Amino acid sequence: MTNKIIITCAITGSIHTPTMSPYLPVTGPEIAGQAMGAAEAGAAILHLHARDPETGRPSAKTEHFMAFLPVIKQGSDAVLNISTGGSAVMTLDERLAAPTKAEPEMCSLNMGSMNFALYPMAARYDDWKYDWEKPFLEGSDDLVFKNTPRDIATILGRLGQERGARFEFECYDVSHLYMLRHFADRGLVKAPFFIQFVFGVLGGIGADPENLQHMKRIADKLFGDDYMFSVLAAGRQQIPFATMAAAMGGHVRVGLEDSVFIGKGELARSNAEQVTKIREIVERLGREVATPGDARDLLGLKGADRTAF
Repeated sequence: MTNKIIITCAITGSIHTPTMSPYLPVTGPEIAGQAMGAAEAGAAILHLHARDPETGRPSAKTEHFMAFLPVIKQGSDAVLNISTGGSAVMTLDERLAAPTKAEPEMCSLNMGSMNFALYPMAARYDDWKYDWEKPFLEGSDDLVFKNTPRDIATILGRLGQERGARFEFECYDVSHLYMLRHFADRGLVKAPFFIQFVFGVLGGIGADPENLQHMKRIADKLFGDDYMFSVLAAGRQQIPFATMAAAMGGHVRVGLEDSVFIGKGELARSNAEQVTKIREIVERLGREVATPGDARDLLGLKGADRTAF
């Protein structure tokens, strides 16, 4: 176990809508600026989605990704990790368009199909900035995020085997760990595995401390010394779960994709604010914050010079 801890920051995501926070980055310059701020604060990996700059809606368009990817690369040494999840309303081809063109060092990969229920959030707001937001959230009571074994194999082949990307394997439930083991046994993924335990999404495993312990126990059983784990929790459990992960020897993820708050009832004014908070906590626990170079060494990444942007 390394004492170095990788902080990942998920800059904007596809879950929260613009009404929920005026600080949620939407345009290319906003995403780039917040990403570089998070890197300066200590994030070694930047997990990236795109949005339509006119409406704030999640976007899979390559031009929306290219509005910030080259800028971040020029202004930061951080590892750029492009989502292959996009949004549950996107097709697989839409989700893969930008990472296929960009050929990043790293991509996220959700390890299974699942209910992705955001609809409880719709009841928390009365006035909406855009007319798509409330129907988008309410419609998630009948929404399945689709990532079948065939989809996963396609992503591993197109982005991993053909373009050299490594993966943040997002595991929203114990079953996803077994799916990753399946693909390792098929020889489609190789150690070291970087597994992101995801808690608190309605449709995935709940944000209970005993679930974190259980996920770690099963991952140990399935992968032995061949993996590293990181933890993210949605909403108010973000910082408590990241703190537990750091104390257990794992890595951590924060960012406005996962929570728009910095404390109870207090909106985070930037992604960097969340990174700064968790950095202070993990350093007090005696962990050393990994640089982007450290993260590349730990995860066996191909290097920023081999990306296509």
